[in-house]
Amino acid sequence: MAMKEELGLGEKFLEKKSDSDEIVEKEESLRKRVWEESKKIWRVAGPAIFTRFTSFGINVITQAFIGRTIGSTELAAYALVGTVLSRFVTGVLLGMASALETLCGQAYGAKQYSMLGVYLQRSWIVLFSTTILLLPLYIFTTPILEAFGQDKKIAQVAGTISLWSIGAAFSMCVSFTCQTFLQAQSKNVIIAYLAAFSVSIHLFLSWLLTVKYQFGLSGALTSLLLGVWLPNIGQLIFIMKKCPDTWKGFSILAFKDLWPVVKLSVSSGVMLCLEVWYSTILILLTGNMKDAEVALNSLSICLNISGWELMIALGFFAAAGVRVANELGRGSSRDAKFSIKISVLTSFAIGCIFFFVFLFLKERLAYIFTTNPDVADAVGDLSSLLAFSMLLNSVQPVLSGVSVGAGWQRIVAYVNIGCYYLIGIPVGVVIGVVLNFHVKGIWIGMLFGTFVQTIVLIIITLKTDWNKQVEIAQQRVNRWATVDNQESNDSGTSLLANQE
Repeated sequence: MAMKEELGLGEKFLEKKSDSDEIVEKEESLRKRVWEESKKIWRVAGPAIFTRFTSFGINVITQAFIGRTIGSTELAAYALVGTVLSRFVTGVLLGMASALETLCGQAYGAKQYSMLGVYLQRSWIVLFSTTILLLPLYIFTTPILEAFGQDKKIAQVAGTISLWSIGAAFSMCVSFTCQTFLQAQSKNVIIAYLAAFSVSIHLFLSWLLTVKYQFGLSGALTSLLLGVWLPNIGQLIFIMKKCPDTWKGFSILAFKDLWPVVKLSVSSGVMLCLEVWYSTILILLTGNMKDAEVALNSLSICLNISGWELMIALGFFAAAGVRVANELGRGSSRDAKFSIKISVLTSFAIGCIFFFVFLFLKERLAYIFTTNPDVADAVGDLSSLLAFSMLLNSVQPVLSGVSVGAGWQRIVAYVNIGCYYLIGIPVGVVIGVVLNFHVKGIWIGMLFGTFVQTIVLIIITLKTDWNKQVEIAQQRVNRWATVDNQESNDSGTSLLANQE
């Protein structure tokens, strides 16, 4: 009897031990999955963050040299061009290039490697054509800004800066598409090296042309153009020499079946433009306020500081888009959902750190960009809103990246219209203009619209049937690959590989 009891106790002990081992194994398995997914995310996000830091840094370096060595009017004009015109065009081109992220990411996940080069060339055609259509905005910048009620002296200088910015606009057509092409394959480390070289050259040339030789505004903008074009040349050489599986050379197929690419690109462009225009309209509202120069400079400085942190979130935007697209193309809804969780949580943790750091720095941040104490005080007054903006920016772009990876650009465009234009801007106008809270009120409206948009994107992501998304992604890849392979066979070329 005693023997049976001992055996019974032993079996219970083994069962408990077995349950305990199972829990440990699950924990180890989860840790391993988190580690492996984090490595995949950072393989894309790390170089993307560094590249965006340096690209953004080129503009900030230019702004700093203009503000410290040329004058406050030129600084305000550069801020207007950067936050209104360049931000608008960047939104159009970056948004349209994000369509390439959907196509290349899903094709790469489905192992349709030869399709990536064709998609890249089609995106070049679409983006260069779009930039040509946008040229009147650069040519007529001065009368456009004056029509919106901007200061005439600032608008005149802004018109000169905008003409110099045409070269930078065309550089974005190459930069955004090549980066997306390489990110889809997790080969974007080369972009980081090129960006580091570029920002170093730009810093040296900015000092040389504006401080030593005192060429003024033309010197600063010459350095800017060289800074944005140098990495593009390196990217093109790398793609043509080091991507044999995905780049098969220039093809006539790039000019065929363009309409689906145009539609997806337009949806992507509208999605991101609605976000960019949102902050641009708020800048324009600020320009109509009393003491517009101080208001514009302070808000521009705050948005630049916030922009630095936003570069990190945009790195996770790229990583989330690539990982989701790859996994959907590969046919794994489980890994796609897991990647979303890790991307959002990692970016949010980083955002929390910046939230507390910048909450206490206040006006000390402004002296990086200006020596004007009035502008610095205005920045200090906006510091709490700056901190909350950084917190929201750590989540919202990542969710937008998920949308791009899944191909939801049209849906998110409607979300942006509702959250930004039906909620955010009216709230900002009421608080800032009607209730006389000025810049602070306008920014509160901007943050509220962003908060609502973030909540809506979270709900959409949680409610999505990811198995259905896998089916949609594979149908898209198979349909387009089949069409292009058939066209390739009909023309007697061997550019596209057979479907695996």
